Amino acid sequence: MTESSTTEGESLGTLTETSSVRIREPRSYLPGLAIANFGIYIALLTPVLVSMAFKVQHITASPEEATGSLGLVLGVGALFALVANPLIGRLSDRTTSRFGMRRPWIIGGSFVGFLAFVVIGTATSVWVVLVAWCLVQTAMNGVLAATNATLPDQVPAERRGKISGIIGLTTPLGILGGNFLVSFLSDDVSRFVVPAAIGVALAVLFALILKDRVLAQKPASRMTAAQFLGSFVFNPRKHPDFGWTWLTKFLVMFGYAGIATFLPFYLIEKFRLSEQDAITTILLANLASMVAMMVSSPIGGILSDKIGKRRPFVAIAGVVMVVGLVALAVAPSVPLVILAQAVIGFGAGSFFSVDLALATQVLPNPDDTAKDLGVLNIANALPQSIAPAIAPAIIAFGATTAIGGYTTYYLFGALVALAGAVLVYRIKGVK
Repeated sequence: MTESSTTEGESLGTLTETSSVRIREPRSYLPGLAIANFGIYIALLTPVLVSMAFKVQHITASPEEATGSLGLVLGVGALFALVANPLIGRLSDRTTSRFGMRRPWIIGGSFVGFLAFVVIGTATSVWVVLVAWCLVQTAMNGVLAATNATLPDQVPAERRGKISGIIGLTTPLGILGGNFLVSFLSDDVSRFVVPAAIGVALAVLFALILKDRVLAQKPASRMTAAQFLGSFVFNPRKHPDFGWTWLTKFLVMFGYAGIATFLPFYLIEKFRLSEQDAITTILLANLASMVAMMVSSPIGGILSDKIGKRRPFVAIAGVVMVVGLVALAVAPSVPLVILAQAVIGFGAGSFFSVDLALATQVLPNPDDTAKDLGVLNIANALPQSIAPAIAPAIIAFGATTAIGGYTTYYLFGALVALAGAVLVYRIKGVK
């Protein structure tokens, strides 16, 4: 981190309750965190993986324009997520509300995000969709930053792998739940508003039952410009393990989240599916992925706690995801697309279960927990910006070869994810 100092740490230091003295998290915490993450991912990932592609297709004139517009909307929106996550995380670290440090951001962000989802559903212009999606990404990633920051707040280090493993299941469940809803919704408005309403309700419920930390002493000074800019950067030489963790997460997430955006177009182009058939196929693929995750996620988290190692699980998970991405790229039929998604899900389950636990063990400053987790979450958001931005060029290049446009794109994602699986062993402070 560029701005870390003992003075600020002391000003933030007195809390009504700290994770260092916890033996176990509050009983209501785990189910509350699980339903909150489930809701956030239903609201945020359903558009990324399904609804936004069809929304853009409905308001553009050609498939080529739809591909470019989808890349623009998701790419620019992800940049806002990149900024919002660490910034709001840092602000929540300094929040002195009597209602807690995290709760105000969870509730406020949820309602702002919901209103922006309504705008997207009713929009008839790509530019309106773009602006509203940027607002969604800002608000909902703020909610995610504050929610994730409660893990080190509430859970002792030796139990974080198990908790992370259970929470890791909420990602595929959220994706599956969103796909399931969309398969029964025929118009753009309901495809955005219904998942958003569920997300808001569950996030607010978590905020209400959360035994949130409260700062007993206000920060000694206002946030300076250097501290503001420091919300988005860190010093990899001073904190190399944190830097390698960031890079590993970025590369693996590029292969997982960044690539998934264009699956609807891939299915329509390669297999000549209708819109409804594509939605049904994505639902089945995500169901297969979720089942695989349900197997690998808790096993990965529990075993990593028991063995006391994180890196092998992250590395193996990355390699499994690479195998699935290659299979997806060359799949000759729809059933094999579904099988490939199951393989990707199996790897992703183990990755998500251990990655967050590993990350909490390399944080540079315990007084900046949410800020540092927010910086790590940039590695989640940035691939969702870079991948759609470069996708049209890669797909266009691939289309001029015998390989094919989308096949080339998925193979590229597999290579990037493989690099992440290898580089996890550059992290030296965690086994």
